[in-house]
Amino acid sequence: MPDSLEESALNYHRSKPAGKLTVTPTKPLANQVDLSQAYSPGVAFPCMRIHENPLDAAEYTARGNLVGVITNGSAVLGLGNIGPLAAKPVMEGKAVLFKKFANIDAFDIEVDEADPDAFVEAVARLEPTFGAINLEDIKAPECFVIEAALSERMNIPVFHDDQHGTAIVVAAAIRNGLEVAGKQIDQVKLVSTGGGAASLACLNLLVELGLPPENVTVVDLHGVVYAGRKEDMNDYKARYAIETKSRTLDDVIEGADVFLGLSAPDVLSADMVRKMAGKPLIMALANPTPEILPEVALEARPDAIIATGRSDYPNQVNNVLCFPFLFRGALDVGATTINKAMKAACVEAIASLTKHASTDEVATVYKNEELRFGPNYLIPKPFDTRLLVDVSYAVAKAAMDSGVALRPIADLDGYRRQLQAHSNRSLMFMQPVIEVARRDCERLVYAEGENVTVLRTMEGVVQEGIASAIIIGRRRVVKKRLEQLGISLKPGDDFELVDPQDDARYEDYWRTYHKLVSRRGVSVDAAKTVMRTNTTAIAACMVAKDDADAMICGAEGRFDRHLQHIIEVIGTERPGENISSLSALVLPQGPLFIADAHVGVDPTAEQIVSTTLASAQRVRDFGIRPRVALLSHSNFGSSRARSAVKMRDAVAMLHERAADLEVDGEMHADAALVETIRDALNSDGKLSESANLLVMPNLDAAN
Repeated sequence: MPDSLEESALNYHRSKPAGKLTVTPTKPLANQVDLSQAYSPGVAFPCMRIHENPLDAAEYTARGNLVGVITNGSAVLGLGNIGPLAAKPVMEGKAVLFKKFANIDAFDIEVDEADPDAFVEAVARLEPTFGAINLEDIKAPECFVIEAALSERMNIPVFHDDQHGTAIVVAAAIRNGLEVAGKQIDQVKLVSTGGGAASLACLNLLVELGLPPENVTVVDLHGVVYAGRKEDMNDYKARYAIETKSRTLDDVIEGADVFLGLSAPDVLSADMVRKMAGKPLIMALANPTPEILPEVALEARPDAIIATGRSDYPNQVNNVLCFPFLFRGALDVGATTINKAMKAACVEAIASLTKHASTDEVATVYKNEELRFGPNYLIPKPFDTRLLVDVSYAVAKAAMDSGVALRPIADLDGYRRQLQAHSNRSLMFMQPVIEVARRDCERLVYAEGENVTVLRTMEGVVQEGIASAIIIGRRRVVKKRLEQLGISLKPGDDFELVDPQDDARYEDYWRTYHKLVSRRGVSVDAAKTVMRTNTTAIAACMVAKDDADAMICGAEGRFDRHLQHIIEVIGTERPGENISSLSALVLPQGPLFIADAHVGVDPTAEQIVSTTLASAQRVRDFGIRPRVALLSHSNFGSSRARSAVKMRDAVAMLHERAADLEVDGEMHADAALVETIRDALNSDGKLSESANLLVMPNLDAAN
């Protein structure tokens, strides 16, 4: 396995282009005009604006979203002092994580300098380049000196992630672990192994959060750190030296509530674990082999609560839960430092996330794990997109509240929505609809209320105050699902629960339904059955009876069957009106709408016109100007087949009836999406850019 992993990792890094980073322009450079703006002479104007007001650098350059990942390679995780050049793959990896998780650009800089003062001098001179500095893999105690000196000298955040990133995630895990164990931080005894930069930073932050320093015992390679010890001591470690005759981990572990290991494999034995206090919290964070394997610890103490640094066990303590989002919040408000208030806010945000039901996206990634607050879920998973929103927001607010933000955000609610949009492209796309719902839709009924995705969605709708939620489902099933998902909302208090088995409106609903469908062969008994069992029909009846303002269905089952009940109960605005559907693909370059993929098998030209006009209006509802292409196997009259003529006729009718609508056709899909292809076929085209609404000639083409 090691040989296989080694070769796989080497191939990963050397595949062309080598490494993990590249530089991609964010502005067009397609012609001489672009070039004159990107460089001389146009570039002089932003230069002078920045000269007049240095804060404008964040508006005119990438500096406000640029982090320097800087090392001298003196303490690379698991590899030791391998030097700056050999450390470059690690630094590139850190830069990639910034981009992946928080959309922050990062340059890795490897400095060939072991002297702390000279290193500080080199890094400090880079302040005009970066919005923040992430120090990485620098050995102790030099790392303490370097970070303190740079923080004092530079007017941008300087953060040694090996220290503080680890400390923040450890503090969040310990905070929640103690809550699960029913203990208070100011009353526990903690034993820590390691004594290095990460270990001491963890202890410092825990003390800031309420852990009494006299309750801490540190054990390093030479044994207990005791008062008066001379061997391998420094001022930072000496803070935790205690008066004791104990000299080994085995001597001091008895009665400990928390073991914090940032040291080496197998230093904590099963016998030691047995000596710990009830419900011991074991943070065995050595990588890749922890101080004790979880299965060994649990065999010795089944009541133990355990976290490791490994992804194959619950409660992985991983810095990626912290640093991308901490920097995101700091950069967004132009913070001059990362202070205690910002770190504490980060701890609080990370710890709080596990107490809310996980999103559907997270549940899909970790589908075999129970993501419910408790011994096996103390801290969020790395791919929890809520981290970007909650942690960045908390850090930005803390920076503003503590007075270190040069560019404070006036609209924090808007900032949160912006973060949500970045973390979830679908959410950004849906934002206009959400805002309309927040304004106009007081009561929203979900037909498939027993579906876990629906319940997670409903929780978000309620918590965000978008609408009053109504759930249709069997009471016992809904309650059980809520409990399994860790959703704390209560039927009757936080949302309305409609149980088809005992709802008081049942007779009114089935009579209403039967009146609508009795001439279609539906008997009284059948109508009663439908109103007991078909939740889409029930939801539609609620809307028709004004017991709800809107409904959502289709999480389960076939589209056509859901549509049938909606048409039967709610109907169309005008009798005989054409019905069609609109689908949307959320792509990196923007949403692409498709009509009609569900209803019209082979629509007429008149029905195509109706579908197009209705779809264009729905696109406008998303705040997007529709650019419509009617698709065919024919390009602008190249075929006289019936289907091509149909689409051509529809285009002519649209030009006559909706002169302000940007619509053209008939054409191939590639012509609709690629302007150069379209222009080569028809120089008199009506589309200004690529089409964003594709209208299909029939159901087969749409699918």
